[in-house]
Amino acid sequence: MKILITGTTGYIAKRLALKLLESGHELVCCVRDLSRIPDEIEDHPNATFLKVDFLDIAQVRLPVGIDAAYYLIHSMSHSHEDFESLEETCAKNFKTLVEETQCRQVIYLSGIVNGDALSKHLRSRFKVEELLKSNRYALTTYRAGIIVGSGSASFEIIRDIVEKLPIMITPKWLHTRSQPIAIRDVLTYLSEALDKKELYDKSFDIYGYEVLSYKEMLLQFAEVRGLKRYIFTLPVLTPKLSSYWLYFVTSTSFPLAKALVESMKVEVVGTPSNINDIINIRPISYKEAVTRAFQKIEQNAVISSWKDAVSSGVFQDQLAQHIEVPSYGCFKDIRSRTIHDESYTLDKIWRIGGKNGWYSFNTLWKIRGYVDKLFGGVGLRRGRTHESYLEPGDPLDFWRVLLADREQKRLLLFAEMKLPGEAWLEFKIVKDKLYQRAVFRPKGVWGRLYWLMVLPFHAFVFNGMINALVTKTELKKQHLPPKTCPVCERPFNWRKKWERDWENVIYCSKRCSNERIRL
Repeated sequence: MKILITGTTGYIAKRLALKLLESGHELVCCVRDLSRIPDEIEDHPNATFLKVDFLDIAQVRLPVGIDAAYYLIHSMSHSHEDFESLEETCAKNFKTLVEETQCRQVIYLSGIVNGDALSKHLRSRFKVEELLKSNRYALTTYRAGIIVGSGSASFEIIRDIVEKLPIMITPKWLHTRSQPIAIRDVLTYLSEALDKKELYDKSFDIYGYEVLSYKEMLLQFAEVRGLKRYIFTLPVLTPKLSSYWLYFVTSTSFPLAKALVESMKVEVVGTPSNINDIINIRPISYKEAVTRAFQKIEQNAVISSWKDAVSSGVFQDQLAQHIEVPSYGCFKDIRSRTIHDESYTLDKIWRIGGKNGWYSFNTLWKIRGYVDKLFGGVGLRRGRTHESYLEPGDPLDFWRVLLADREQKRLLLFAEMKLPGEAWLEFKIVKDKLYQRAVFRPKGVWGRLYWLMVLPFHAFVFNGMINALVTKTELKKQHLPPKTCPVCERPFNWRKKWERDWENVIYCSKRCSNERIRL
């Protein structure tokens, strides 16, 4: 089949595109920015790419021979106050374009709707569902609750909370019930719905078989990770305070935290139907979904992440518009060093940020991240999606990758932190020299004062960073010890044991063997 897919760079669509291509389908992938085409599908012979902004479809025409289309455009993390009208515009324009083709079926992923008490985002998605209905094609709507998978917003937020807080004082909405579903099951529902006439012009709730409160999800997540956690809920935490709590504890942005808190106050329990029999699927449990997600993380095989969406919102400027670094009206910090091992330096550049840090004065980078969080920015907690791989659009702490070209030996980052201006950071190798360039375009007097304030730190922060990139030291090794005892298969415990000096070791919680691993 020839299939149109929207939101190609998004969390769901990127994974679905790979699944559909593996099944032999031909894809027409709609992207707003051609520089952000996922590398995994960019060179696939059955994939073509069409630049479309569904807010402005002037002079846009879709291929006529489309058999089916997926509408996977959402703005959960968008901060614009008028996001509902923007989503309606996108849906109407999508419908107009698709009705000009031979498309027989449109498949839309929405959210579970329970009664009249809907959050703004769920209300908007339900409105989009109504707008997508047409006499020219059949509409199949799936309504999902919390989606659990490596890189999903809910998974990463729960992970942040569980792994950072042994004791939690939480809002009362943790008692709200939900039915989480694994990302692998969502992809199965979406892919198997193609051309099934019994699904035409119908909507179905899709969910896991367990009804869990958010508190139970946190505790089960901790159990999978072998952690003991204590949770106490307080009724005095208002939605606004809850949003700040979620924002400062996790890597989410404040607009997304507000949207999540509003959604979490609403119970999300699915309505039974015969969809599992039609698709022939039995959804996996929440614990198994979490376990599978960590298997992907440990294998460094996370295909997509919610952080891949630009923090300023789905409907903002394209990243490609920032690739041309301005020359005039800017402050610059340009440094260069002679390199002795080009491959080594490139590897270090491509591993920068995240767990590897910024190679010099990491404490100052962390302080800058905390300050950014205080002012409503993204901070450093986003990290990076892959340990040693970068592509345009990837988040990199409080930067966004604009260009990552190993052949040209150039990495260009654009700042997404809160700034009175715009900032770029570039690394480029020319012949036997590494050039490191920081460019700041100030906005007004405050921008100029900001540059003067941070200028003294550049002397040692940027100088130390470029020195570390060309100085050959052993790259940090990643220790991946087994998670369970080889004898009783129980999770290992972390302990400190005295030998010649203090060092981290793990050993069996039941002491059924002498198996011990130094870290």
